[in-house]
Order: sequence, then structure tokens, then C-alpha cells
Amino acid sequence: MTEATPQQAESTPQQMPADTIEQADKAREQTWGGAAGEVWRSAVRHKLVSALIVVCVAGSLLGIALAGSGSGTPAQADPMAPAFRLPALAQSGQHVSLSSYTGKPLIVNFFASWCGPCQQETPLLAKFYRDEHGRVAMVGLDENDTMSNALSFTRAKGVSYPVGFDPQLTAASAYGVSALPQTFFLNARHRIVDRVFGAVTQADLSKGIALATGSAGG
Repeated sequence: MTEATPQQAESTPQQMPADTIEQADKAREQTWGGAAGEVWRSAVRHKLVSALIVVCVAGSLLGIALAGSGSGTPAQADPMAPAFRLPALAQSGQHVSLSSYTGKPLIVNFFASWCGPCQQETPLLAKFYRDEHGRVAMVGLDENDTMSNALSFTRAKGVSYPVGFDPQLTAASAYGVSALPQTFFLNARHRIVDRVFGAVTQADLSKGIALATGSAGG
């Protein structure tokens, strides 16, 4: 293999004709112009697509917000009080029933003579009933008790409101009462508007009566 001589390696390039150079310049201008135009068109397309994406996302978020604001779960209606009809304590042949108080608000108190908290609660209920002079209807339902113990208890506590005798827990089961005492406040349509677990207080009675009669503020 032979090496190139210095003269061959440093040979002078041949000069291009003027018209050829002018055509090459125009080609480069066209190439750069076309590339710049394509870049501009691409940028415009990108902006348009980006704008459309923004609009679509905003619309979707707005739709979700509107759907969320209109899909709130409505408040559950007050449940209807289960009907009951029980033998009246110390009143042979008489009964205590929910239907006897149709169209009237009613307090239903579940208790028993053997119930510790009932010892302190029942005198309060008895006094409240006496003080109301019949303006508020109330019944007591004696649960899982003996007749003699129930009679002794109600007389000792000064109970003058009607008492239903329920040794088989029929009413307690219907109302879901598993511990004593419990008190239910019913409005005139006999929907349960309040429920107290344990011994009621004067504040409980005032609140429950206000809800039952529709006189609660707010």
C-alpha cells in the first residue's frame, strides 16, 4: 500500500460555480424556513392540545363537584314506634296499648323493679307526670318482672301513669331494648324522635318533650 504524497493530501478544492452556490443558499433557506415553520406549527398544535386538555380536566372536575354536591345522603327519617298491647298492671281486664294514644305525643319508659338505675329514675318520672297534670302522656312498661314486685315498686315510687306488664319481654324485643332503663319519646305520629339509654334526667325529659311536640328550637 502506497502513502499519499503531501501534494496529494493538501490538494486545493475546486471552486464551485456562482449559480450553484446561489441554488445551495436558497435550498438552505428553504430548509431552515421549513424547519422553523414546522416547529411553529408544532408549538401551536401543542398549545391547542394543552388548552383542550385543561378545558377537559376543568370540565371533569366541575362535573364531579356538581355531582358530589347533589348526591348527599338524605337524613334518615325517624323510625315508627312498634305497636304494643299489654295487660295493665293492677287493672284487671285493662290494657296499655300504643293505639290508645293515637295522635298524641307519648313517653314510653321501659323499667323493672329489679333494675338499679330505675330506683332513682322512676320517682323523677312520677313527679314529672304529676306536675304536668296530664298534659304529657306517659306509659311505663315493666319488663321481665313478677306481678307482686312490680306492684310494690310502682306504689313505693308514686307511679300514677299507666303501666303495662310485660314479663315475656315482648315490647322490649320489638323496641330493641336489651338493658334497662330506656325511655323513648314519640311524636304525635308515633315516630321515635329521641331515645335515652339509662336513667333519664330532667334535662332529658325537657329535650325529649320539646322534640316530641315539635317545640325544639333550632
